[in-house]
Amino acid sequence: MHPGLIVIIAVLVIAGLVYSLYASSKRRQALAAWAHNKGLSFNSSKDPIMDGKYYDFKCLNRGHSRYAYNIMKGNWAGREITAFDYHYATGSGKNRSDHYFSAVILQSPIPLKPLYIRREHFFDKLTEFIGFDDIDFESAEFSKKFYVKSPDKKWAYDVIHQRMMEYLLTSPQFNIEFGLMHVIAWRNRRFKPEDFEDAANLIKGIFDRFPDYLIKQQLGQA
Repeated sequence: MHPGLIVIIAVLVIAGLVYSLYASSKRRQALAAWAHNKGLSFNSSKDPIMDGKYYDFKCLNRGHSRYAYNIMKGNWAGREITAFDYHYATGSGKNRSDHYFSAVILQSPIPLKPLYIRREHFFDKLTEFIGFDDIDFESAEFSKKFYVKSPDKKWAYDVIHQRMMEYLLTSPQFNIEFGLMHVIAWRNRRFKPEDFEDAANLIKGIFDRFPDYLIKQQLGQA
């Protein structure tokens, strides 16, 4: 390889690394400022056991070399919140790929059952064609736009009633998953600071729309 080309490549690599460090620093500053403004703590350190703390969320158990960072914690409208950036890797060596996304977790006011809600994808239509369909609802508009999975269909119908469907149809788009006592909202990319707020408010809105009979049932008061 020509010496001049080697120098150019080296300069480009260094420039890329410098820009990456600068962008990471600016992001940390923006998230720290947002967290402070919302009364949340902020810690940029890596947490390699976030997947163990919330083991019931599949999105935190992908790949390997997993860790959370830029972690924000505190109280959100009376509920415990944990928000963070997340990393995991797939493959190894030259075939390794690093993946990053952001998520918000809110503690539920009642015990929950598994439930997964996201916008429909093109490939969902193909899996539906071969028999792997999701749960359908009375609202054709909602069923067309959302993919819903749960091992307990009655639970899905109890949670996603008409008012909940209307709320989800008009809310910012996130992937939503119910754990045993928490709900997570995430996208397959990193959030802007305001996206963390949208995700937290979306989950809170879901909690606010739990019907009274469901709350009593889950709290053992039925």
